[in-house]
Amino acid sequence: MDRRLSRRGALAIAAAGIAGCLDGSDAGTGVYDGNGEGNASAAEEMTATPDEDSIANSPVPIRDEQLPVEYGLESLREAVVRGVVPRDAIPSIDDPEFEPIDDVGDRIRDDDPVFGVRRGTDAKAYPQAILVHHEIVNDEVGGDPVAVTYCPLTGTAMGFDRGETTFGVSGHLLNSNLVMYDRASETYWPQMLATAIEGDLEAASLVEFPVVWTTWERWRSAHPDSVVLTEETGYARDYDADPYGSYNPVTGYYGEDSDWMFDPLEADDGRPPKEVLLCSRPADGPLAVSLEALRERGVYGIDRGDRDYLAAYDSELDVGYLYRTDDAEAFGADDGTVIGPDGERHDPGELLLEAVYAYDAMWFAWRGFYPSTSVHD
Repeated sequence: MDRRLSRRGALAIAAAGIAGCLDGSDAGTGVYDGNGEGNASAAEEMTATPDEDSIANSPVPIRDEQLPVEYGLESLREAVVRGVVPRDAIPSIDDPEFEPIDDVGDRIRDDDPVFGVRRGTDAKAYPQAILVHHEIVNDEVGGDPVAVTYCPLTGTAMGFDRGETTFGVSGHLLNSNLVMYDRASETYWPQMLATAIEGDLEAASLVEFPVVWTTWERWRSAHPDSVVLTEETGYARDYDADPYGSYNPVTGYYGEDSDWMFDPLEADDGRPPKEVLLCSRPADGPLAVSLEALRERGVYGIDRGDRDYLAAYDSELDVGYLYRTDDAEAFGADDGTVIGPDGERHDPGELLLEAVYAYDAMWFAWRGFYPSTSVHD
């Protein structure tokens, strides 16, 4: 089946969907400038480096080391679909309000997806039903200024330190992925890459932190002290309606075999395009682990020669974690816990190993950005 739509048709669908997101606000139809050709760029290592003076003066926290990127900057810029909607037509939430779990009532159903963050003693939940209309929440968690971000088109929820600025929705897409911009330097940051492709901070990488994608029932059970983002966002939105479909139950755009809206950077018909995998991009090469396989096994070892990787499944939250280890085969799983080499049981999210940043992503989007990915079933 040819899943690629014509670019005019794709843009019309996207504009209609986002217009639904905006509840009739003046989002326009977007302006397509001829970029965004699917499969137009052969994967290549990015050789650009960030400007040291710009980093030194940046209000945005920047990683010491650039994250892996498998395309050149110019190739990525040429692939951007610009002006799908005007900048900030999808408005970030800059003054979020929260309520205790006990005050939520039936506003959120047990199986509704939420994005959870814990930093220090703070635990917060951000309902997917709200973020699908805003995509970015500029918040503080554990005393730290952060941005909690979600891209509906790629199924990715990610957190970033934001320092002394806020992030907004640029209105552009790259490989179907949200392109954010920071309001201090107006640099463009594709969410999944977490690396700037245009602006004063181009080629610099953001500081990431994990965002847990789970259900409301699971999150409140694991974190009864959590607070929850309310619908008091300052914007008139129908938060009971998702313009892309539904995760409860899964329908529409979110279905594993449903069509993508925009051609990916690299296409692959070997897997369902929107199958969600646990994905990571360590320096020795990107990898993706089947969540179904991880659920079945409890732990999944990956032998990379010099170092192993261990994926561990948390049955309480239905999420996966990734670690580096010298011997993945020494670990096992039983009854929701990880059994270490010493025979002791450990919480899957708190292993005494080096944690590796990983997040859930739709396969077509991850494969587009990281075509050299090794997949582990």
